[in-house]
Amino acid sequence: MTLAFIGEDFVRALLQGTPPGTVYALIGLGFVLTYKTSGVFNLAFGAQAYISAAMFFKARQDWEWSIVPALILSVFVLAPAIGLVLERLIFRNLRTASAVSKLVIAIGLSVALPALFELLASYKPVAGRSPTGIVPDGSSVFYDPIGVYPFSRDELAQMAVALVGMLLLGALFRFTAIGLAMRGVVESPRLTELAGIPADRVSAFAWAVSSSFAGMAGVLIAPRLPTLVNTDFLTLVIVAMAAAAIGRLVSLPRALAGGLGLGWLIAVSNTYLPRWADDYSWLEPFTDNLTPALPFLVLFGILVFWPAIRRSIDATDPLSGVDPPPPALASSTRHPLLTLQTRAFGVLFFALVGLLTFTQADIRWLFLITQAVILATIYLSITVITGLAGQISLCQGAFAAIGGFTVFQMADRYEMSVLLAAVIGALVAALVGALLSLPVLRLGGVWLAIATLAFAFFFDAVMVQFSWVGGGGTALLSGTEVPRPVLGPLDFGASERSFLALAIVVFIIVSVAVIQLREGTIGRSLRALRGSEVAAESIGISPARARIIAFAVSAFIAGLGGAMLSIHQENVNYATNFTPFAAMFWLVLVVSLSARTVEGAGQAGAAFALFGPLVLEGSFLAWILRSEERVPDIFPISAKWRFVLFGLTAIQFARHPEGMVEFGKRRATRKRNERYFARDAEREAAAQPEAGA
Repeated sequence: MTLAFIGEDFVRALLQGTPPGTVYALIGLGFVLTYKTSGVFNLAFGAQAYISAAMFFKARQDWEWSIVPALILSVFVLAPAIGLVLERLIFRNLRTASAVSKLVIAIGLSVALPALFELLASYKPVAGRSPTGIVPDGSSVFYDPIGVYPFSRDELAQMAVALVGMLLLGALFRFTAIGLAMRGVVESPRLTELAGIPADRVSAFAWAVSSSFAGMAGVLIAPRLPTLVNTDFLTLVIVAMAAAAIGRLVSLPRALAGGLGLGWLIAVSNTYLPRWADDYSWLEPFTDNLTPALPFLVLFGILVFWPAIRRSIDATDPLSGVDPPPPALASSTRHPLLTLQTRAFGVLFFALVGLLTFTQADIRWLFLITQAVILATIYLSITVITGLAGQISLCQGAFAAIGGFTVFQMADRYEMSVLLAAVIGALVAALVGALLSLPVLRLGGVWLAIATLAFAFFFDAVMVQFSWVGGGGTALLSGTEVPRPVLGPLDFGASERSFLALAIVVFIIVSVAVIQLREGTIGRSLRALRGSEVAAESIGISPARARIIAFAVSAFIAGLGGAMLSIHQENVNYATNFTPFAAMFWLVLVVSLSARTVEGAGQAGAAFALFGPLVLEGSFLAWILRSEERVPDIFPISAKWRFVLFGLTAIQFARHPEGMVEFGKRRATRKRNERYFARDAEREAAAQPEAGA
């Protein structure tokens, strides 16, 4: 192997990595633009890019439009219109909200927007129909100026747009009054309004520009994908986060350089690792798994090891300190008589529902109710890490999958009892959670969420493929079968009712443990850290210890719930149950209802499992009408409405961070408390003259 040969291959790898690098740079520039102008880490950027790409594809393929009208509609009309609607209806009211609130709402939009577009535009992804680019014959005409690597027209268009976009954005922020005004609005809209700057108009313009940029990125990225599917855009966005992180969400040139560097690094690795593996056999496992893992490893490494990331602070309004702290739980302010009535009603309600379920429900409804109970157990992990610790973790699906895969491995390889294997799986997940918490202890807010999301995608792309984790590709295709448990004379696989009873027992045990944790020393320490980490440390609370415990306990609960879900379905079903996208929807659902209470987790589990069959399929309406024949023809409604409705409910998180359920409980409790305390005051006033006599 000559030096010239190595040099030629290296240059070819750099050229080959430039087009995908510009794709990462485009998305990275979009992240930076949105963050610089709104203070929002826009995880819905991928959803916006997907909508414009799908609109361009539909106009070109289905409506047979030419390139220019399709491009104008998708990028310069639809994309800015979406940005204006989001700014006017949602983010304008969130300028002084915390970075975590904005992140949760962006996650909700990333779930809701693609489903809403597909419903309204009647768009259905079709495999094998590759999208076309913005230049004629973009994928079939190539240019090789130096005789090393031929560029397609689509690739040249990507590189040109990325360069022009960076220059235009840089000039906008550096040389124009509107660019300076946009930077001022994100720092403090209240102060800029005092200076005579119309913050509303500036913010609307910024969102229109950033959304147009997302639309252009989506249209340019589409030809690199075999099929237009929202999840593919989400994966690309997560990969490109490394470019935005290199720019620390504020530097456009660094984001561009980071995207190009990531593309070059992947291409060079793909070029040389297979050759080195031929000479060194111990490198063979890395050649199969390093390429999909490399972007996530780079992103995680940047977040953990770059001191500048740890020193950076989220964009916040200096005047936001006048906002009140989050309210206490309704249960802590209830009148004793109201507490007694609430508990009595809860016991009667669940006794009635349980009686009807165990005596009247058929196999289908028993299966769905059991799934709801198990999902509620998994969601209790979000109650711990988000509700108590105030941290946004986007890898709960990975922790749950670890529990499910451990049960499969132990039962398949060692014929172990699945109940014992479920406990072992939960312990393994807890260990992984504790180890993951160590490098991210100094991260907070947006950066912690990105780090956990990078871990989730690393687990999804790499770890699941190992035979000692997910069983390898063969097991994933044929099914990872898991048996039902047998405990002495009790066979929980004999009927759905017996396994439902087991699931309820597990949920009750975990719920009691979470309540004890919340009311104990650890829970109080976590609440203190949420209020002020500096103040908490001053009174002797160790933030590192509290967060490690929170991550470990949260992962244990998720792992136990994931094991129970795999046992219930008698299959791990990773792609259906535990993918990063599914875990993002879990978070949206729980925080929208109530992330701080056990009831919130229970209601979220019921909503996820039962909303579709009960509401969208019309079963509840049929029960009310006493006949399925009377149900209107609009039923069944598309299951995508579940993502739309629950995704959009995350908008309420900034106004009511305790969740809609807890907010409703607090409002009802306040009214009832006024009545009870007024009655107590009347009794005390009536008793005072008698005491004086």
